[in-house]
Amino acid sequence: METLTSLLGAINGVVWGPIMLILLLGVGIYLQIGLKLMPIRKLGMGFKLMWAGREPKPSADKAVSKEGDEGEISPFDALMTALSATIGTGNIAGVATAIALGGPGAVFWMWITALVGMATKFAEAVLAVRYRETDSTGFHVGGPMFYIKNGLGKKWLWLGGVFAFFGAVAAFGIGNTVQSNSVADAMDATFGVPHWITGVIIMVLAGAVILGGIKRIAKVAGKLVPIMGIAYVVAGLLVLIINAGQIGEAFGLIFYYAFNPMAAAGGFAGAAVMAAIRFGVARGIFSNEAGLGSAPIAHAAAKTKNPVRQGLIAMLGTFIDTIIVCTITALVILTSSVWIDGEAGASLTALSFDAALPGFGNQIVAVALAIFAFTTILGWSFYGEKCCQFLFGTRSIMIYRVLFVLAIPLGAIAQLGFIWLMADTFNAMMAIPNLIALALLSPVVFKLTKDYFDGKDVLPGEELEHDQ
Repeated sequence: METLTSLLGAINGVVWGPIMLILLLGVGIYLQIGLKLMPIRKLGMGFKLMWAGREPKPSADKAVSKEGDEGEISPFDALMTALSATIGTGNIAGVATAIALGGPGAVFWMWITALVGMATKFAEAVLAVRYRETDSTGFHVGGPMFYIKNGLGKKWLWLGGVFAFFGAVAAFGIGNTVQSNSVADAMDATFGVPHWITGVIIMVLAGAVILGGIKRIAKVAGKLVPIMGIAYVVAGLLVLIINAGQIGEAFGLIFYYAFNPMAAAGGFAGAAVMAAIRFGVARGIFSNEAGLGSAPIAHAAAKTKNPVRQGLIAMLGTFIDTIIVCTITALVILTSSVWIDGEAGASLTALSFDAALPGFGNQIVAVALAIFAFTTILGWSFYGEKCCQFLFGTRSIMIYRVLFVLAIPLGAIAQLGFIWLMADTFNAMMAIPNLIALALLSPVVFKLTKDYFDGKDVLPGEELEHDQ
C-alpha cells in the first residue's frame, strides 16, 4: 500500500502541477473570451431557462413541453442530477482542506476557477447535446467521449476511450468511496455510528435508486438537491448573521492571502501563494467539476433539442456550487478562529459551525454531509456507467451498477488519505482529454452560440449522422 500511495503521490504532483493549472484556467479563460463573457452576462437568463425547464405537469399546455420529444429527463432534472454529483464533500471537506493547506487565499482561486469554469461547463453541455447519440436501448447518451468521437472524428477515438476509462475508474473514487468514507467518518465522530454500519446503510439506499437507472436518479435528485442545498445555505447564513462582525475581516483574509504568503499561526502551518493557487484550483475543480467532463454526461440526457439552451442551464451548476455553496462554507470557517488551530477536512467545517451554534452545529454538518454525499454517489454512478457503456457496450451497464453499489461499504472502512489522493489524481486524468477536446471543438461552441443569439435554428445532436 505504501508503494502504491507513493506512486499515486508522484503522479498527483505531476498532473496537478503547472501544466494542469494552465490547461484548466487557460481553456476556461479562452472560452470566456471567445464567448465574450456571455456565461456571466447571461446568468439571469440561465436561471429563467432552468425554472422553465422543469418537468411539465400532464395538464400543461403542449406548447410548453414541445421540446420534450427527445431525451429522458427534463432540463431542470438534468441540472439537478449534475448538481447532485457536484454538491458533495467538496463543498464541506474540500473547502476546509483548501483553506487548511493553501490558506484563506485558496478561496479566491476557487472563485476564479468557478468564473472561468462557467464557460467551460457551458461548452461541455453544448457539445454533449450537439453530439449525443441514441443507444440500442433507446436512451440518449453523450459526454466528452461522444463529442470526441463525433466531433473530432475516428482518428481521435482513442482519446474518447482514454476519457471513458479514467471516468469509469474515477467514479469509484470521487463519486463513491470518498463520499461514503467522509460520511462514515462524520457519523462516527458525531453520533458514534461504526463505519461499516454507515457503509451498509448507504449501500442499501443508493442501490435502490442506482439500479433503477437515470430516470429514478433524476427523480430523486430533482427533489433532494434543491431541499438540501437551500437548507445548508440557510444554516450557513444563520452562522454568518451570528458572526457578522467578522465577515469583513474574512473577505480581507481571502483577497490578501490570494497574492501573499500566509505565515504560520497557532496550529496553522502557513502557506505559499503557489499553495493557495494549487489547492484553490484543485479543490474548486473537485467541487464544481468544471473541465472534468462529468456533468455533460447528465446534460446529454436532457429533453431538449437546443444545445445552447442546455448549456445556459448547465453553467449554473458551477455558479451555484462554488460561488454560493462553497463561499458559504468558506466564510463560516474564516469567521471562526478554529481554522488557525490546524484542523482540516469535514471536522474543520463542523467545528466552525459548532462554534457559532454550540450543541448542534456538528449535527448540521454531519447530516448535510450525509445527504450531499448520498446524492453525489447517485450522480456519479450514472457518469461511470456511461463511461463503461462507451467502452464495453450496453450489456456492461448492470454489471457496473452492481459493482459500484458494492464498493460503497468498502469505501466507508478504507483509509481516507489514500482515497482522497486517488480521487484527486483521477480527477486530473479525466480533465486532460476533455480539455483538449474543448479547445479543439471551441469553434463549434462559438458558432452555435452566435447562431442561437442571432435567432437562427441550432441543429440538435440527435439529427446528426454519426460515425459508427
